[in-house]
Amino acid sequence: MSEYRLLGNTGVKVSTLCLGTANFADPTPEDEAHRIIDAAIDAGINLIDTGDSYANGEAERYVGNALRANGRRDDVLVATKMHFPMGLGPNHRDNSYLNVIRACEASLRRLQVDAIDLYQIHRPSEIVPVEETLRALDHLVRQGMVRYVGCSTHPAWKVMEALMVSERHGYVRYVSEQPPYNLLDRRIENELVPMCQAHGLAIFPWSPMAMGVLAGRYRDAARPPQDSRATLRGGIYAERVTQRGIDVGRSFAELAAASGRSAAQLAIAWVKSQPGITAPLIGPRSVEQLEHLLPALADTLDDEVLQACDALVPPGTAVADFHNSAAWMKMAVIA
Repeated sequence: MSEYRLLGNTGVKVSTLCLGTANFADPTPEDEAHRIIDAAIDAGINLIDTGDSYANGEAERYVGNALRANGRRDDVLVATKMHFPMGLGPNHRDNSYLNVIRACEASLRRLQVDAIDLYQIHRPSEIVPVEETLRALDHLVRQGMVRYVGCSTHPAWKVMEALMVSERHGYVRYVSEQPPYNLLDRRIENELVPMCQAHGLAIFPWSPMAMGVLAGRYRDAARPPQDSRATLRGGIYAERVTQRGIDVGRSFAELAAASGRSAAQLAIAWVKSQPGITAPLIGPRSVEQLEHLLPALADTLDDEVLQACDALVPPGTAVADFHNSAAWMKMAVIA
């Protein structure tokens, strides 16, 4: 039987693993995406997370088509995000009232749902006041287009600012944050996790396997595999693969084997076991990859394994930069 945890300070329960869809349509084809969604629901996973910018809206379409085909919309929570450009015009991006409303309407069409269960601001804005963004989100909730709201890859102070503005104006309140978090980049433990614990926000970490580095995907930072994200997408994805991270990954794989797990399974279970974490997001490319990770749903780690992980990368530190898509993060990383 699957374990469930509360979605922040709401009464909604979510599974301890959530299905991420960043690989849908890039590279996972639609038929395989449908099979992944069906298998995840069968296993007890009840939150599907996507974003309007994933494959330029195609990931949302895959999710919508899958839920229409299997008739299981009511068995899951559908979460999506907005912020990044979805058009050529200057107002088809960022967190303005205009774009939040327009982006939500477009996501509803692609997802083929009456309401989005969790609508998230994908990144903080450098120019739009948070009051304007929250006013738009409040409107969406009052209109029944969205049920809960959250954010992704925000610094702790930005989340706290949003909570204060919501309280001051009576706007809808963030119930979750979705940050990058894995054994190679533990910086959220310094401020974000304690803040979310203190104010009742769920935490849904992305990239818990460190883009496959912790799963033994890479052997040389200068020569990533041809079918890896570092090669296929380059840019910020390639920057996250450091030789120091790969070296930690080798030691981590040995630790995983000694504990009777694969490195991928231990990476997911480690994130799930950390204080304040609601559920890590897993992004399988295939049903086979999904099935390999499912044992983490019921897995618990003993103190000996947790302490061994801490010895590899101490709490609050980082040996790879998974915040490199966030302009606000300036902290140095040991490379």
